[in-house]
Amino acid sequence: MGLFSSYESSGPGISKYAPKKTGVALFWDIFFSKFWKLTGLNLLFFIFCLPLYIALFIFFLVKDVRVMFAIECVLFLLFAVFIGPAMAGMTKVIRSFVIQKHTFVIRDFFRGFRENFKKSVVVGILDVVAAMSAFSAYNIYPDWANHYESKLFYIPLIITMSVAFVILLMNYYIFLMMTATDLSMKNLFKNSFALAFAALKQNFIATFFYVFFVGFIVVIFLLMPFIALTIIPFFPMAVSWFVVCFNCYPVIQKYVINPFYESKGEINPELTDETDDIDVETLFEDMGGKEKPIEKRKKTKGKRIS
Repeated sequence: MGLFSSYESSGPGISKYAPKKTGVALFWDIFFSKFWKLTGLNLLFFIFCLPLYIALFIFFLVKDVRVMFAIECVLFLLFAVFIGPAMAGMTKVIRSFVIQKHTFVIRDFFRGFRENFKKSVVVGILDVVAAMSAFSAYNIYPDWANHYESKLFYIPLIITMSVAFVILLMNYYIFLMMTATDLSMKNLFKNSFALAFAALKQNFIATFFYVFFVGFIVVIFLLMPFIALTIIPFFPMAVSWFVVCFNCYPVIQKYVINPFYESKGEINPELTDETDDIDVETLFEDMGGKEKPIEKRKKTKGKRIS
């Protein structure tokens, strides 16, 4: 890799006492350092989304209604069962990225998938039901309002879409808490419902980017389905969920995890450096940031004397 750089000189290094990055700087630092892992994680998650994509293709290709209905039911059932555990597996890996802890993508994905299978299946099925209800309401109630010339049909539409939106906000937190804590299903739903209204700024940012990426998927899939097959497996979902987790996990630390450790008189280990508590005699001093740059060696003509 020396085409655009030289290894004959070096800088002063990085001190371990240098101020830690936060906010946008930290986001981009993690994003670029984990970009290829995010693409691999997206591919893993995409595998469990295949029943949905296959169902959409069949919807446009198969003309026999009875055959299409039977196949669609099976595919949607598979998707509803596995989408929750896949979300739990992806969340477990991305949470490690956010708190800057080492992780093996494949191993930790399937660990999160397996350890949270029962809870995540319930959440995944509820999500699919909520999404289908919102989609049906969006297509049915406006037609009824026009047909019966009554705007009262917009009331159930607004209610359905509002409930779906709250469920979307709850998803930002329920999978993160599921993979980070041992909370019961009751407390997962209760806490995620409360956090959906407790952090409006974080929720707005997460929703903006999540809707943007989901809209990107839908547009690409509808306009250029074959091109979408080369983009969707590697890019959008893991990146959008990384934005969600980066914005929302600090909220969980503040309102759920930190109070738990404070009640025990302890400090949340996620907020401390792994080496902070090591009580050993210092044999060598970290010189990062103190070394003098190595001067570039001057080239000499003639033979080298050894």
